[in-house]
Amino acid sequence: MARDAEDTKRRLLEAAANEFAERGIAGARVDRIAAAAAANKALIYSYFGNKEDLFDAVFNALVVDTVQDVPIDAGDLPGYAARLFDRNQEQPQALRLALWHSLERGGAAAMPAAVVAANRSKVAAIAAAQRAGKVSDRFSADELLILITGLSMLGSPDLAMTHASGPQGLARRRRTVVESVRILITEDDK
Repeated sequence: MARDAEDTKRRLLEAAANEFAERGIAGARVDRIAAAAAANKALIYSYFGNKEDLFDAVFNALVVDTVQDVPIDAGDLPGYAARLFDRNQEQPQALRLALWHSLERGGAAAMPAAVVAANRSKVAAIAAAQRAGKVSDRFSADELLILITGLSMLGSPDLAMTHASGPQGLARRRRTVVESVRILITEDDK
């Protein structure tokens, strides 16, 4: 029985991620989520609480998965940006969920504890690389993390404002992300 419950929760989270990515919290409907998950709507409330709590569960799972799948390497921030870029390509709903969170939850002021902890850890790693002289301190560690994260979104189909599409356009945008981060972390010639 426990295995069935876990499978149902997984299906509900997956269906909810797709629904929220497409429609946001306000536009999402628990009926559609339950139908897509082939589950009883009452189970959403039983397992997750209300629709907002379900969104939070989806968003927190997304953050945990991203931190695990794309760990920061402060010694190779261009490579980290490239991996984030690739992650955005592999899971386009993740960026959409983050944008919906920002729009409907109030952005940084309402960030879940998982996001805050992950960002603190990343900022600390970048700051340590700056103190070791491996990364320019032209920008503070927290500003650098924001820049890297923002640049990694460049390849998103929702945000890409370029006529270069297809595999070649995507490869070009990925190179742009990597080279931009390389420039950001390199000391200026004086």
